[in-house]
Amino acid sequence: MAVPKEKMSKSKRDSRKSTWKKKVIKNVLTAISIGKSYLSNNAKNLIIS
Repeated sequence: MAVPKEKMSKSKRDSRKSTWKKKVIKNVLTAISIGKSYLSNNAKNLIIS
């Protein structure tokens, strides 16, 4: 049966959330950039699978 782990402190939780959010924001900005270049027909070296 699953055993609950120790409670994570608020500072550690917030730190991990902010790290996760930074990664997500970076990926979102990259996706938007690729999408814009694709829609404006400037995608010369873009490989879409």
